[in-house]
Amino acid sequence: MTDTRYDRAPGDSPSRRAIEESPGSEPLVYTIGLVLALVLTATSFWVANTAVLWPPGVALGLVVLAIAQMGVHLVFFLHITSGPDNTNNVLALAFGVLIVALVIGGSLVIMADMNANMMPMDGTMNMQLQR
Repeated sequence: MTDTRYDRAPGDSPSRRAIEESPGSEPLVYTIGLVLALVLTATSFWVANTAVLWPPGVALGLVVLAIAQMGVHLVFFLHITSGPDNTNNVLALAFGVLIVALVIGGSLVIMADMNANMMPMDGTMNMQLQR
């Protein structure tokens, strides 16, 4: 006979954390995530429009804030954690990141190759003048 505890798919049984938490804590998690997302968004706008920061460091600051924003969304809204019942979620996220990286990398390679194979601008101007 099969044991019923092995007949469940990952995520079917409630996790220990979900059992221990009270039902009223779910809105609190979303509220904390919303407040953090709003603070990070406001900070991003401030960083982009301020003259207080060192100008070359603004881009790095925006990248750091964007990564923090993605982390807040993944943890507070999508509930992707490192728990054993979230293995499929983490694998799906890793696959999505891989696909996005391949698309962006391939686009950059194609654009760089197209730029190298373009006709020089003076050649284009000479062709227009000859007509």
